[in-house]
Amino acid sequence: MLQTVEPGDYVIATGETHSVREFVESTFDRLNLKVDDHVRIDEAYMRPSEVDLLLGDPSKAKRELNWQPTVSFDELVAMMVDEDLVLANREKTLRDHGHPLSNENPLAVH
Repeated sequence: MLQTVEPGDYVIATGETHSVREFVESTFDRLNLKVDDHVRIDEAYMRPSEVDLLLGDPSKAKRELNWQPTVSFDELVAMMVDEDLVLANREKTLRDHGHPLSNENPLAVH
């Protein structure tokens, strides 16, 4: 994008659509957990759909930049989960050694 002669607006997307359910299922699969053992749906928190479909159209980026997505949906979920696990392990190590995290009250009794 930065090397183009003329600046332009580009959508960087896979051109695929996935539901929140698919995201949650892929996340729990990565963690070797069963979704039904940990997730409950409360209809009171469901909101009406504001749009029927959210789908990015990367055709301009593909056409003008020869851009193609290189990470699949499941690979992206795996990257996100793995990074969160690294962060969670760091936080656990800090807590285990008596260091409060920035969002915790250091004077609170645990």
